[in-house]
Formats: sequence, structure tokens, C-alpha cells
Amino acid sequence: MKVREGVRPVGAAPAVIDRIKRNLVSLKMPRALEILDVTLRGIERGETTALEAIDLLLHEEITLRENRRVKMALTMARLSAIKTLAGFDFSFQPSLDKNRIMALAELQFIDRAEVVHLIGPPGTGKSHLSLALGVEAVKAGRSVYFGSLADIIATLAKAEREGTLREKIRFFCRFALLIVDEIGYLPVVPDGGNLFFQLVNARYERGAMILTSNRGFAEWGEIFGDSVVATALLDRLLHHAVVFQIEGSSYRLREHADLLPEHIRSKASLNPLPVPATLKRRGRPPKNGGADHLAG
Repeated sequence: MKVREGVRPVGAAPAVIDRIKRNLVSLKMPRALEILDVTLRGIERGETTALEAIDLLLHEEITLRENRRVKMALTMARLSAIKTLAGFDFSFQPSLDKNRIMALAELQFIDRAEVVHLIGPPGTGKSHLSLALGVEAVKAGRSVYFGSLADIIATLAKAEREGTLREKIRFFCRFALLIVDEIGYLPVVPDGGNLFFQLVNARYERGAMILTSNRGFAEWGEIFGDSVVATALLDRLLHHAVVFQIEGSSYRLREHADLLPEHIRSKASLNPLPVPATLKRRGRPPKNGGADHLAG
């Protein structure tokens, strides 16, 4: 870091200012160094007290470091895009309870190691909401990992071939929040359901998850190609769960709805989402009684 030459306030001791700048360089405080001269001028003009100047320098430096931390954490989280809850058009999806979504942003579901299910047709905002909640978690200092179901299973399959499956599952378990996007969009490779079950089982009651899907729970046997595996997955993923069923049309196609065939235009929502009759609860009784906030 290079010490910048700046204007010294009248009456200030040049040697003291130079020493402060060298110390800021040694302490790796680039933002404080950048605004030091203008801050000292503010003191000279009586616009800022010495105490306020110290507070300003520290605040600016902390803000810079926090922005860097968030940027790096967002990159590590592999979020496919940066979305916000403020940027979500709740008026376009009236089936969504905005208050319940905003309550999730308080991140207590992470502390409770709950699973949030966002289910609805393509284009209804499932990925946007999952990404936005991931961003909120990163800002709050929580570790996050985002990936599509296909990518996560491909990663697990590669690790199994290389004999490192246990280590890879342990890697995924290190994150406070695991976001699994696009369940049901692409076919699951053979034995992929079993690999995903091992990951879910390892995180069960230990780490929170957000899952997005365009398919109802009753179709998970078809998605994973094995009704037994699907039932075992749902057994854990619905135990401590918050379920949102989004019923609406595609936000991306809102300006071109008149170009779609009538049978597609009129199919605005998913079929009901029954839990397979074979599903059996395991583990301790659900928290808060009942079905752990199951909705939809």
C-alpha cells in the first residue's frame, strides 16, 4: 500500500500526519488512509470534532471491509445471480404471503435447521426468492452454498467415483444454508437419488436447506426414479419444513402471455401437493406441534 501525498491542514504537524499515514498502511486500512486528508481539513474548518473524525475513519474502513467480505462470501456461495427481496414483485404473485417470506429473512429457520420448500410453475419466482434469502444469509455472516440438483448430484457422483464421497458430503454439511435449485427440471442420473439422500440425511436436523421445484411431492418418485428413495427423502425434508406453493403465471412471460397457447396460458398453477401415503415420520415429534408450519 502506497502512502498518498495530500494537503496537510494548516497548523497540523507534518511529522505526525506522516506517522499516522504509515501506521494506516501498516494496519492495512486503505479507506481510512484515502479520506484522512479531507477528514483533517474538516477538523481545521471546525466542521468535525476529533472524536467524530476518528469515528468516521473507523466507520469507513469497517464498511469497506464488510463490503469485501460480503462480495467474497457471495462468490464462495456460488449464487448464480444477486437477487433481493426488495426486487421481488409480490403483487404479481398474490398467492404468496409476503409477511411469511419476509419473516424468513430474519433467518431463524437457519437456526432451527429447517427446510424451506418453494414449489410452483416455471417463472414464478422460486429461484429469485431462494437467491435473495441466500444473499440475506451471507450478509448476516452465515455460510451459504447454492447449486442446482443436477450439479450437486453430478458433484457427488464424481466424488463417489474418486472415492471421496464422504469428504464431499462433509464439505456440503459445513454450510449453514444449502440451497438446492431446480428439482424436477432435469432427469436424475441413475443412483443420483441415493447420493442426494445421503447428503440430505447427513444434514438432517443439523443444517438448513432451501429447495425449489416445479413438481409436487407426489411426483418425487418419478423425479428420482425410485419411490422408496423419494419417500425417504421426503421423510426428512418434511419433518421440520416450511412449504410455499406459488400459484401463478410466469413473470418472465408476462409481456408475451397472448402468444402462448390457451391450454398453457390457463394452466397457472401446479396440481395439489399430496404427501405420498407411504410417508412415515421418523425422529422426534415435529417442533411446535402439528406439521411444522406446513402450508399450501
